[in-house]
Amino acid sequence: MSLDVWLQQVWYERARAPWWLRICSPVYGAVVRLRAWLYARGWLQSVRVAVPVIVVGNVTVGGTGKTPFVIWLAGRLRTLGLPVAVVTRGYGRSSTGRVTTDILRVDDSCRADEVGDEALLIRRRSGCPVYVSRDRVAAAQAAIADGARVVIADDGLQHLRLARTVEIALVDGQRGLGNGALLPAGPLREDAARLGTVAAVVLTGSGPGAGPSASIPAGALRMGLAGELLQAVNGVAIDRTLRSFAGQRVHAVAGIGNPGRFFAALRAAGLDVVPHRFPDHHRYARWDLQFDEDLPVIMTEKDAVKCQAFAPAHCWCLPVSAAFAAADERVLLRRILMDARLLDILACPLCKGPLQLADDSSGKVLVCRADRLAFPVRDGIPVMLEEEARQLESTDPLLER
Repeated sequence: MSLDVWLQQVWYERARAPWWLRICSPVYGAVVRLRAWLYARGWLQSVRVAVPVIVVGNVTVGGTGKTPFVIWLAGRLRTLGLPVAVVTRGYGRSSTGRVTTDILRVDDSCRADEVGDEALLIRRRSGCPVYVSRDRVAAAQAAIADGARVVIADDGLQHLRLARTVEIALVDGQRGLGNGALLPAGPLREDAARLGTVAAVVLTGSGPGAGPSASIPAGALRMGLAGELLQAVNGVAIDRTLRSFAGQRVHAVAGIGNPGRFFAALRAAGLDVVPHRFPDHHRYARWDLQFDEDLPVIMTEKDAVKCQAFAPAHCWCLPVSAAFAAADERVLLRRILMDARLLDILACPLCKGPLQLADDSSGKVLVCRADRLAFPVRDGIPVMLEEEARQLESTDPLLER
């Protein structure tokens, strides 16, 4: 049994942690609390950059759906006309290769071993600029210099050096907080009470949020992960639906934080799954995809970005997207927009000029004086579509405010 599998059993499957793990947790917790106290007192300095920073993270180790959430959030903010960039450390990347500077802007020529699998996936799926660096403050400053008006910090909840405007914490809806213990006896990076300090807690996937559920705030929102279309990893074959493999035996490959969730999704679609679990951010080689039985191979999209050069023709990946109930999406976007003061920096999608928040007989609107348009704000969320905007007469009082 690998160390990773054994720890997962201790953290999430109620296997008893040995004494030498349990005695380390209080020491780890004391260090975490001391570090937070030093930042709170100003003895360690947080750096506030010139634009709002939205931090997306978790209090547990791995596997909470941060990457699909970051892709969703970046896309939603872009539809509002906000120039968004993502900064990330670039987990899983190599220290060698073409990376010669401290900050790397991810582009289509980058490889996963250079920038990290998650950074490359976020870039491809969101279309937003993505900056990779161990120094996330420097990465944010580089993004701002290139025109970003909002920065999303991926997996930045514990990176206190980068000051933040809004914090969003994700919790796995099935595994929750596990056994509720701090590392290394449990999966917690910091005390569960930290969830009470963020703007929103998002439960990902199905399930009640197992573990010490009392530590998960009652107002937590729910995010699903939806994916039905399989894509050939080598990019040659045409797409297939997941259910077209129903009843077939397949090899399922996952090197992510919670492989069990991926395997369960395939089984729920009717596939007979032969699971192959790899460590998170695993660097694949050709032989990792060679099995005794010549069956279809299905992997996550995060794994696929590392296997395109050598994946066989019968190898497929399943892209997934974040999905919210309409009510939860409205609540989440309202908290982000208001807490980050993003309404103040929205620009007109037509002329890119400034907008002014005003009250109209129909409610709040964002007024572009240059184009004489009033964009509606519904449930606290701007609707930045030309067809939804109201054309204003030159004498309209909204243009005089």
